[in-house]
Amino acid sequence: MLISDTGVPNRFIEEDDYGGQTMARLDDGWCAALDRNTMMCTIYEKRPWVCRSLEMGSYECRVERAEHMG
Repeated sequence: MLISDTGVPNRFIEEDDYGGQTMARLDDGWCAALDRNTMMCTIYEKRPWVCRSLEMGSYECRVERAEHMG
């Protein structure tokens, strides 16, 4: 959920059933801002707070990757 304005481009924002803004996801569940060739964020400097708070390699990061990588 997007809770602060970091400048995420509108094409990467969706609205949930309750009117909250979230990062758009592709049909397979991956974040729409992720470059699948490099596995890097295409909006890194404007990424949302939730992405800024997720430390690369942390437990939470590994869980998210495991859920989406099969």
